[in-house]
Amino acid sequence: MDPRKNPYAPGAGTKPPALVGRDDQIESFDVLLERLENGYSEKSMIITGLRGVGKTVLLDVFREKAEDRDWATVEWEVEKNAPFGARMSLQARRVLLQIAPKARWSDRARKAAAILKSFIITVDAEGALTTGLNVEALAGAGDSGILSEDLTDLFIALGDAAQEKGVGVIFLLGEIQYLASKELEALIVALHKCARRSLPVTLVGAGLPQIARLVGEAKSYSERLFQFPVIGRLKLDTEARDALVLPARDLGVEYDPGAVDFVVEYTQGYPYFLQEYGKILWDEASGSPISQGDASQACPLVEVGLDDNFFRVRIERVSDQELRYLYAMAELGPEPQRASDVARKIDRTTEQSGPVRSRLINKGLLYTPGHGLAAFTVPQFDKYMLRKHSNLNENKE
Repeated sequence: MDPRKNPYAPGAGTKPPALVGRDDQIESFDVLLERLENGYSEKSMIITGLRGVGKTVLLDVFREKAEDRDWATVEWEVEKNAPFGARMSLQARRVLLQIAPKARWSDRARKAAAILKSFIITVDAEGALTTGLNVEALAGAGDSGILSEDLTDLFIALGDAAQEKGVGVIFLLGEIQYLASKELEALIVALHKCARRSLPVTLVGAGLPQIARLVGEAKSYSERLFQFPVIGRLKLDTEARDALVLPARDLGVEYDPGAVDFVVEYTQGYPYFLQEYGKILWDEASGSPISQGDASQACPLVEVGLDDNFFRVRIERVSDQELRYLYAMAELGPEPQRASDVARKIDRTTEQSGPVRSRLINKGLLYTPGHGLAAFTVPQFDKYMLRKHSNLNENKE
């Protein structure tokens, strides 16, 4: 069929043509904004899930909904070891200018600008981001050099300015698990103080499953400050089918039931896999209805697409030792594996293989769902490893 009309969108963070299975999270977000607008407190949100389940898509949906309500919104993807203070300064500056243009700053907005200038100078001695603020730094606010205290001063000032204008402030952070412990703690403390003052400042983060544990370790009261919606694969009998069928149906193309069954079973309802399969199947099918034979014939091409576009990029920077650890996990199965079992598989002790495991967690390929356990952060990664790296087993023998 005509690839120019292909409705499927398997890009990184690309919104699918039929966003299904996420109504609960969207409703929770609507409640969050409305409660803050009305002066009530409400928990911020951190979405957790594996790679490719649509966390970034939800952040984009949330941004659009917040912008429709005239909230000041900023979003960024956290990068490991990137300077947090400078990035936060840039985002806070954008927030302030969204709350009100500089020509219409009230006293509260000017105070927020002065505290922002103090914050910028504190985290960056050169203060390059102060250009255009045209206010004096406010001594004694945002300048202690203690990140949690300074960020709290800044968030409260922004919240005061936003509340005066009848708007709110939302920070949307992707890959939030890459924040350093002190950065995560500072965010938690600042949000907590804003909540205690009923200020319309909130955060929605998205990250891998370990972020809930990391947040809890950063501050003991975090479970009372955040909600942690978990998103995963779609329901096979309803949502996954809709994600595949509805985009094509809108263009007058139907699927035979057997084709739908085949695709849903192969993808296991994971959103990215459904989009990848749908895109390739559309291009390969001769017409409507798309048959089970079409789906079956497209399967090898889908595997190539997933291997090249989704799986392979995850391991381009792993060492041979790390690759063997991943392969051993894959041999044991897709479920979480004990460190001792994996170590035994590669003829090492748990202590010897511990640093390898830690590096893989740090690189975002594994996470720890429980003590002594590790699991893949990427769906079906075990199948990929067994399919593409079987030579590791041959070399071992």
